[in-house]
Amino acid sequence: MTGGFFADPGFKDVPDLSRLGFPIAETAADGTAVITKVRGSGGLVSRQTCKEQLLYEIHDPAAYFTPDVTADFSRIELMDDGIDRVLVRGAGGRPRPELLKVSLGIREGYIGEGEISFAGEGAYERARLAAQIVIDRLKMRSVPLMDTRVEIIGYDSILGPIAGRGLIKPLDARLRVAVKADDLRPAALAGDEVEALYLNGPAGAAGARKSVRPVIAVYSSTIEREKIEIKIQTAEVK
Repeated sequence: MTGGFFADPGFKDVPDLSRLGFPIAETAADGTAVITKVRGSGGLVSRQTCKEQLLYEIHDPAAYFTPDVTADFSRIELMDDGIDRVLVRGAGGRPRPELLKVSLGIREGYIGEGEISFAGEGAYERARLAAQIVIDRLKMRSVPLMDTRVEIIGYDSILGPIAGRGLIKPLDARLRVAVKADDLRPAALAGDEVEALYLNGPAGAAGARKSVRPVIAVYSSTIEREKIEIKIQTAEVK
C-alpha cells in the first residue's frame, strides 16, 4: 500500500524506499477509509499502489472470505484525497463464513541442493555440462529421488525452459541442482555431487556450497468455527 512490492524503476518509481512507512487506515463510521502512511516516512500512497494491493490474491472480489465477514470489494471506489492520501469507499459485506481456513504443516521429506559458479566465455555451456554430470552421477548411484530441479540462477531459475528465447547467454553462470527425497542421505547426495565437480567437472568451477533441509509442506483445509477454542495468554517482558 505504501510502495513495497510495487516499485519498478523507470515505470513505477517510489521515493526513499529504504525508509518505507507503514500504511494507516483512517476509518470512518460510515465504512469509508483514507489510506495514508506515517508522516515523513519513505514510499508513497497512490490510487495505483492501493489498486495493486486490492487485487493481490483475491479470487472473487465479491466474496472474499475472512474470519469476521465475507467482504465484497466489487464496488470499491478510490479517490485522491491529498498527498499520500487515498479515499476508499463502496466496500460491502455479508455474514461471516461458517467454516474457517486452517493451514496444516506436513513433513514431506528433504531437499538437498548444491550450487557452483562458472565465469567467462562458455560459462553457460560449462554450467549445463556440469548439471548433466550431476544428474548422470545420481542415476548411476540409483539415488531414490522424488523430484529434481536444475537451473542457472539469473537466467532460467524463474522462467524455466522459455527463458532462452532471445536472451544472451551469460558470462557469469551460477548452477543450482536441487533434489527432493524421502530420506536425509539421498537428498544430501545432490550437494556432494555438485561439490565433486571441482575435480570431475568442467574447467573453472568455483564457489561451491551445499545444504540439506527438511520439508514442511503446507496444506490448506477448512474446519467448523465452533470447533475452534480461542485462548489469549499475555506475558510480561522484562
